[in-house]
Amino acid sequence: MKSGTVLYFSLCAITLFLLLSCNDNKKPVSKEPDDIYYTCSMDPQVVEAKPGKCPICHMELTAVKKSARQKNDNELELSPEQIQLGNIQVDTVRNGAMGTRSVLTGTLNFDQTKINAVNARVAGRIEKLYFKNIGDYVPKGARLYALYSEELNNAKQEYLLAVQKQKILGNKVIDFDQVIESTKNKLLLWGMTEEQIRNLFSDPNEQVTSFYSTRAGYITTLSVREGEYVAEGGSIVQLADLSSLWVEAQVYASKLGQMDLSARATIKIPDIPGMEMEGKIEFVNPEINPDSRINLVRIKIANRNHQLKPGMSAYVILNTVQQKTLSLPVNAVLRDGKMAMIWVQTSQNKFMGRMVETGSEGNGFLEIKSGLKEGDNVVINGAYLLQSEYIFRKGASPMAGMNMEGMKM
Repeated sequence: MKSGTVLYFSLCAITLFLLLSCNDNKKPVSKEPDDIYYTCSMDPQVVEAKPGKCPICHMELTAVKKSARQKNDNELELSPEQIQLGNIQVDTVRNGAMGTRSVLTGTLNFDQTKINAVNARVAGRIEKLYFKNIGDYVPKGARLYALYSEELNNAKQEYLLAVQKQKILGNKVIDFDQVIESTKNKLLLWGMTEEQIRNLFSDPNEQVTSFYSTRAGYITTLSVREGEYVAEGGSIVQLADLSSLWVEAQVYASKLGQMDLSARATIKIPDIPGMEMEGKIEFVNPEINPDSRINLVRIKIANRNHQLKPGMSAYVILNTVQQKTLSLPVNAVLRDGKMAMIWVQTSQNKFMGRMVETGSEGNGFLEIKSGLKEGDNVVINGAYLLQSEYIFRKGASPMAGMNMEGMKM
């Protein structure tokens, strides 16, 4: 009987121990409340599930109740003091004119229509060059080079002999007028002037003939040297008239269709501060480079006082024809690369985020294609502050969960 009593009490003790152990195992584990998240007052985009420090500014994170955020409600209410301190400004949207502005980089080049080649009209040896350097300016009528030519000298003697024969024999046997005219025309075609032909009688044994420039310009190419032989039609120099220049700018083929090539262009020269001139696109290359996908456009500009030099860089600004559309200042639209959002004032001190579809951008304004209608009150200054305040209060960006469906108005 005694041993049975001991066994009974032992079993009771074991049972009690097991019950207490089970109760200890069921004790709830400490964890963060489900309706709390942690964010930073300086960087509200930081949202964490546990307390800690901000990874950006290293301040202690602040606990915020998720219950403060209402699902599918992106409205935000501010106090009058917050609106004043944040400099929140609202304006009513109206239809207005807007034009795009494209800036292209370009280079000044010679006007190829004003480059003149000076070629030898008769074969011979270059005895002297009067302009020997690339870039030298050659005035019109200036002596350019001197040539020794057997063929030309023979033609000179034919002319002199015909004149002398006419003086002796007259025109009774041969019509020397016709012979003289024929030989004189040959000398003129070979580049001699009337004055040079008249001077043949004062120095009939002159073997070297000078040739004069019929155009003015800067030497861009010098093809011969003194002592070299030049064939008939051979190049002597090329002269460029710099009274006008070409501005050649490059534009990607993908953007070419978006530009109004009939619009007036403004050209600015960064090497000459304050210089600005107007022009119009005169040529668009019909062929696109297949490797770079770049096209070329050309504008002709006047070069007054020859201040502009080929090779200078230039900016070509194309302002397209203005079109009537809704537009907002660029800073009023929040963009993240995929979506765009604005803040609209719904009532006194209350604002709501709204998705919009944007278009072209120019002169500090952004076209709004859809998501906005005339008469809406839009925040034009302080949109970023509203965005930060919303994230701080509700723990997520107002863009989260938004979509573009049903946005058009």
